[in-house]
Amino acid sequence: MATKRSLATKLGVIAGFESPRAALEQYPTPPDLAAHVVHLADLQGDVDGRTVLDLGAGTGMFALAAALRGPARVVGIELDRTALTTARDNERRVAASAPVHWIQGDATRAPVSFREPVTVVMNPPFGAQDGNRNADRSFLATASDLASVSYSVHNAGSRDFLEAFAADNGGEVTHAFAADFAVDAQFDHHAEDSRDLDVEVYRIEWESVTHD
Repeated sequence: MATKRSLATKLGVIAGFESPRAALEQYPTPPDLAAHVVHLADLQGDVDGRTVLDLGAGTGMFALAAALRGPARVVGIELDRTALTTARDNERRVAASAPVHWIQGDATRAPVSFREPVTVVMNPPFGAQDGNRNADRSFLATASDLASVSYSVHNAGSRDFLEAFAADNGGEVTHAFAADFAVDAQFDHHAEDSRDLDVEVYRIEWESVTHD
């Protein structure tokens, strides 16, 4: 297995959003964070040989991190067509050997179903924008419907919510850790050139998922 550091280095070539949309909270996932999450998922046996689904794939950071770790296939769902075009370009940049399928669609109403166990990796919207409150709840609901296990990034202080949501939807939080999320200024309301957000990453096993 390649090291977490080497994975982060490979992800450094991934381009971000050309015209990020504040309403969709399009903040690119830092390569080191994506590498950390996918490395942990791989250590847990949740990537190699499995189907990995990235909900709200953006320009492909999580999807392509997983694609570099030997999954059976990766599926990325993203609403923004321009972001998907960039994701396809990024796929060529990282030269992943695993098959990657990009689907334009709403991750909260995912237009896919699977017969095999699925691992979800995602950086859902934090719900910080007006009209987008609790957006991460809808992404988690999709994960609970489709995944046997999920990894997701949330605002710091989300543990009580995550544990309650998981319990109500046939799941259980098995791992949680704090991380930094570096955000560069890209919208008019940003007063600083860059800042580090305190975030938390959660692994949830969804025991209620059944497969035909």
